[in-house]
Amino acid sequence: MKELELKYGCNPNQKPARVYMEDGNDLPIEVLNGRPGYINLLDAFNGYQLVRELKEATGYAAATSFKHVSPAGAAIGLPLTDIEKKIYWAEEYGDLSPLACAYAKARGADRMSSFGDFISLSDVCDTDTARLIRREVSDGIIAPGYEPEALEILKEKKKGAYCILQMDSAYRPAPVERKQVYGITFEQGRNEFEINRELLSNIVTKNKELPDTAANDLMISLITLKYTQSNSVCYVKNGQAIGVGAGQQSRIHCTRLAGSKADNWFLRQSPKVLELPFRDDVKLPDKDNAIDLYIGADYMDVLADGKWEKIFTVKPDRFTDEEKRAWLDGNTDVSLGSDAFFPFGDNVDRAAKSGVRYIAEPGGSIRDDLVIETADAHDMVMCFTGMRLFHH
Repeated sequence: MKELELKYGCNPNQKPARVYMEDGNDLPIEVLNGRPGYINLLDAFNGYQLVRELKEATGYAAATSFKHVSPAGAAIGLPLTDIEKKIYWAEEYGDLSPLACAYAKARGADRMSSFGDFISLSDVCDTDTARLIRREVSDGIIAPGYEPEALEILKEKKKGAYCILQMDSAYRPAPVERKQVYGITFEQGRNEFEINRELLSNIVTKNKELPDTAANDLMISLITLKYTQSNSVCYVKNGQAIGVGAGQQSRIHCTRLAGSKADNWFLRQSPKVLELPFRDDVKLPDKDNAIDLYIGADYMDVLADGKWEKIFTVKPDRFTDEEKRAWLDGNTDVSLGSDAFFPFGDNVDRAAKSGVRYIAEPGGSIRDDLVIETADAHDMVMCFTGMRLFHH
């Protein structure tokens, strides 16, 4: 297939639209089902790069959930804990394959943002993973291959219209990439910078104890940032991104946004949320929406008389600010990456409120000394990578 005609571009008025290879070669994808859109393909190609790099850097199967050309979540295939099975609605599936675990974590990090996502997998999609995907609201998937049963399961989604793409795993792009803006062509070398453990060797804080698990999480954070619209910050714990802040003009806003998502991820694990008495007829997306409201400032939208009865069998007690803070204080050993330097120590202070102990950022600010001093005050481990990871 030399080119693929699309229904339209980013918006319905943007026609004609297509993707093709400028060198005349075949496209490195095969459309196995459905019809991909312009934004679907942007998500697919960015997401596939991310999971391919995660697999290469960690050795684990990887998955990501993309929305509007940034990851809502990304993870490697570490086994799910009993709590994770509950908060990702995966208890009924028993022991899952590593790839399915990666997908459950990637989708579960920020289920609100992942609604209607495009999925990217590093490995051949197996039946376990397809069964998890089947029950989610999703636009499509890209993977290097599919088990026959998994493919049939996925083809049933969206009344047979679910977009399924197969990526040529041997494909490698040209070293120079181009795009047009306002009729003007931009050209640059591809960002082929390799993120590995050596990148974390310059520890600038007094605390220099960086365990392998934290180093792995920092690499996951940096690889995720490499494919996240800048400015961006990413919180990671136990092999999965738990909060991604993308596309903000101010870095502190990125840190706050990603931190609030990381907090929500941890609040979902509290007994008050796990024991919410949902009615049997409430669907998964509605449960996710209700939980998001319950743990947030708009809790009365689900607890007010006349509203809670539509969701719960019994009216839950309010989750107070004091109770939430007490629970969040139990979140520890979180890792954080930033795609560019922190200009002020306020980013570090905010990160500490979400349990961050390990940080990787490029360094190079005129206030680096202040940022390091702030990290030392929290007994954090901070690495200066010397490498900016902007993505636009």
